[in-house]
Amino acid sequence: MSSSSPLLPPDYRPSEDEPFMNPVMKEYFRQKLLRWRAELLKESTETLQSLQDGGLQEPDIADRASAETDRALELRTRDRERKLISKIDAALERIENDEYGYCEETGEPIGVRRLEARPIATMSLEAQERHERLERTHRDD
Repeated sequence: MSSSSPLLPPDYRPSEDEPFMNPVMKEYFRQKLLRWRAELLKESTETLQSLQDGGLQEPDIADRASAETDRALELRTRDRERKLISKIDAALERIENDEYGYCEETGEPIGVRRLEARPIATMSLEAQERHERLERTHRDD
């Protein structure tokens, strides 16, 4: 931890009535993202381990099919974890650049409650909903 990082009180929870993205709030989200990232990396390592131990040598065809299905699911999970980790890395980079917590579309604060629920959010709820509506209308064409 660099000396410039503010100390985080153990019971700190960000709230709407403090300055948005003040140093303590930023540090709170930085640590939240780092914990999430470490958790995903640990799960990813466990997944890899079970894939390497994986029993495609099952003599029974049903067992083999079941092992194949498990393996496909594990690979999909790993892929999702990998994508999440890169989104977390991007969020950590936004914290470094003082861009974290602000909508990439409108520049408005994303809001504490939304960031608590989805610390990798890059858009305010309104912008996100607009974005999804646009995607839906284009998909229906």
